[in-house]
Amino acid sequence: MPAASAARHTAYLLLWPGMDAAVFLATDRTASNNRPTRTECGMALLNIGLGFILLRDVFGLTKNFSPLLVGWSGMVGVMLILHFGLFQLLSCFWRANEIDAKPLMNEPARSTSLADLWGNRWNIAFRDLMHRFLFKPLVPHFGARGATWLGFAISGMIHDVVMSVPPNGGYGQPTLFFLIQAAGLMLERSSLGRTLGLGRGWRGWLFAMLVLIGPSPLLLHRPFVEQIVVPFVLAVRSL
Repeated sequence: MPAASAARHTAYLLLWPGMDAAVFLATDRTASNNRPTRTECGMALLNIGLGFILLRDVFGLTKNFSPLLVGWSGMVGVMLILHFGLFQLLSCFWRANEIDAKPLMNEPARSTSLADLWGNRWNIAFRDLMHRFLFKPLVPHFGARGATWLGFAISGMIHDVVMSVPPNGGYGQPTLFFLIQAAGLMLERSSLGRTLGLGRGWRGWLFAMLVLIGPSPLLLHRPFVEQIVVPFVLAVRSL
């Protein structure tokens, strides 16, 4: 297989947040079967616009509300701008140029199970990193179930370092959030979960959304929101 050009390497390092370098740099395959649609690109632009509205509070929707609401609106705004906006547009650009750069957010709202959400749709870059360097090395020692528990626990601890140490509060809550996700996966794959249909169809979708959204305040806990996110949002709004 021909080696990727220096320009392709530079593009991957500077203009793509994904972690699957081998796919992006491959020269013997294209994204011709996964070319972006106008609707996909239009939705990315719409998400950027909505994100700026939430981040800048154009209509003053949160100015008379609690700092927690200000912080949450800002976080949703940043996520819409980056993960569902700019990163999506980058994916559209590279795929239009026949480079296989799959979207990092693969329509998570269409997940049909918790496994589908975390394995195929939510933040694929982080998923690829954890799967390659954590889950796969752990499986031979702890089995798939043990590796799943450990993988989510370590992911939680990483988020604790990022989200609990800076505000010096909320310790353990992000880790608990990810342990709940692991427990949800175990239930989904159990005989009871299969009987209840938690891994498919509308029941799988509903279960995934409940397990993701219900405990989300543990991940995006109050100290992080009020001491880190709110000052950032207010600084942006003062520009």
